[in-house]
Amino acid sequence: MYNRQYASITAIGGYLPQQVRTNHDLEQACATSDEWIVKRTGIKERRILDKDLATSDMAVAAIRNMVAEYKRNISDIDAILVATSTPDMLMPATANLIAEKLGLTNIWAFDVNAACSGFLYALDLGASLVETNRYRNVVVVGADNISSFVNIEDRSTNILFGDGAGVVWLEPTQEEGIMDAFLQSNGIGKEYLNIEAGGSLYPFNGDVIVENERKYIRQDGKVVFKQAIQSMSDACKHVLSRNNLTVEDVRWLVPHQANKRIIDAVGKEINIEEGKTLSNIEYLGNTIAATIPLCIWENVKKLNKGDLVMLTAFGAGFSWGASLLRWMIE
Repeated sequence: MYNRQYASITAIGGYLPQQVRTNHDLEQACATSDEWIVKRTGIKERRILDKDLATSDMAVAAIRNMVAEYKRNISDIDAILVATSTPDMLMPATANLIAEKLGLTNIWAFDVNAACSGFLYALDLGASLVETNRYRNVVVVGADNISSFVNIEDRSTNILFGDGAGVVWLEPTQEEGIMDAFLQSNGIGKEYLNIEAGGSLYPFNGDVIVENERKYIRQDGKVVFKQAIQSMSDACKHVLSRNNLTVEDVRWLVPHQANKRIIDAVGKEINIEEGKTLSNIEYLGNTIAATIPLCIWENVKKLNKGDLVMLTAFGAGFSWGASLLRWMIE
């Protein structure tokens, strides 16, 4: 009988910048209020990376946190997959820069850009590398320095986004680890959530970018809100059904931390029991690809070995999906 080899999360780490941007700070920058922000998003604070640092710096700090906490050897890492929409530069990949900063000179390292769904995409890719025996120690990173692309005067976006990095270490196991993933995408959402500048369509060329504000993240909140709830809920139901499971089997739901109202609506839509949804949006906001690993990292003491954990996300593109895993850390 064939015994499937699984990839399991065996270590986790995170990093948060020290600088805090509060709702009071935003009141000084644009026409908004703490009451309005909390009511609409559930966010009170978000972390902002120092101007002289970049996404790779947060990722390196998160990896160092992980290896110190779980007593791992950085030199054992075979591959690094980085989910990010805010690379240090267009090329080389941020994963390459992370490898250099960690002193890893012969390693497979590359970036994945699926916006806020990026960590789920990278986690599935990383698990596949382990399951096929091509690599044994794969580090998956979710990291974004999104504050660099936020117009501080735009209250439709400045209230939402913050910076951070979360990482997990994947290894092979005969026990259930990363069980399944249902991931989807299309291009119909490109006009509703995007950062247009910097690519080949709108390259950086001076004043045109500034005038059109194409260098900033832009979103149509109403469209994204509705689509996020439907897409994440449907993905959760699909991945559970495909594995002959029900929501009652799930011990923890870890949704993308985009908006407290979205998180609550998804929980209600899939009918998960109150108290089973993990969240940290109140003090971190939306850290794009970092939200899910950071949320697990901050709540790791609540998780017990064997817990069934469901992850779900929605992001620009649109991209969305859900993943199932058994938590294998004691």
